[in-house]
Amino acid sequence: MAANYQHLRTFHAIAAEGGVSRAARRLNVSQPTLSQQLKALEARYGVTLFESRKVPLRLTSAGLELFRLTQRLFATAGDIDEMLGETLSLTGGVLRLGSDNPFYAAKTVQLFRRDNPQTVVQVRMGNAREVMRWLNDAQIDAALASDPPGDGTLGYEPLASDTLSCALPHDHALTALDTVPIAAFARETLLLREPNSKTRAFTERALADADIEPCALIELQSRETIREGIALGLGISVFFTSECPPDTRIAYRPLDTGDRQYQLSNYLVYQKERRRSALMRALQSIAAELRAP
Repeated sequence: MAANYQHLRTFHAIAAEGGVSRAARRLNVSQPTLSQQLKALEARYGVTLFESRKVPLRLTSAGLELFRLTQRLFATAGDIDEMLGETLSLTGGVLRLGSDNPFYAAKTVQLFRRDNPQTVVQVRMGNAREVMRWLNDAQIDAALASDPPGDGTLGYEPLASDTLSCALPHDHALTALDTVPIAAFARETLLLREPNSKTRAFTERALADADIEPCALIELQSRETIREGIALGLGISVFFTSECPPDTRIAYRPLDTGDRQYQLSNYLVYQKERRRSALMRALQSIAAELRAP
């Protein structure tokens, strides 16, 4: 009696994720469908694979043994897919990419389209938290995210690290300096991103560590709005180096934070089970190109 591959795939995803809802997002199918497939697998062999249906799910002894086998099964299946697809090029389809950084998004698309001109690319922008939620909900194929949370079901490819820069009106007195000391913010109006922004979090941490309080604060939500505010003389702001496109109205200077260094690491993130697909191999190659000196 041959095992049903789809039922084994369902069990493996539920066991790996620790719950049906997360497994459903991972496989992009409905929860009732997965529950029915799991019940069918248990009924077919007369076994109980989970101690209960309460989250987090706990495997029975039979479930643990089967999980060890399915780990080997799907690892081997991935190796087969990689071997058969080594010479396969992307000739169509869609790449859904989420990113919290315009520079890395545009650069990734440029390099991807260079090698895969027939593949449609869709890019969705948001903050790091939103981008990772889209990935977990299978709304995107891969994420370009800064300092993403660790997750054993995800694969991570480092891209590059960013440092902090001060953005100033082009005629501001501080542009005469090679670097802007963080103490100068005590005399300036600081333009800030939204509360969930990584840039804002790093800016506030650097100010707190230096015990500096800006003269005034204005929250302007997006990078684009803040750049316009700087150009109009509303205040100054802080960006990461990859967020500083050329603009004749704005001058950028490295931010001098003394002995403390603030770096933001950027990653390509994807579902680990898809790491051997032609799409993910193409993105992994791009990640390696982006982090090359």
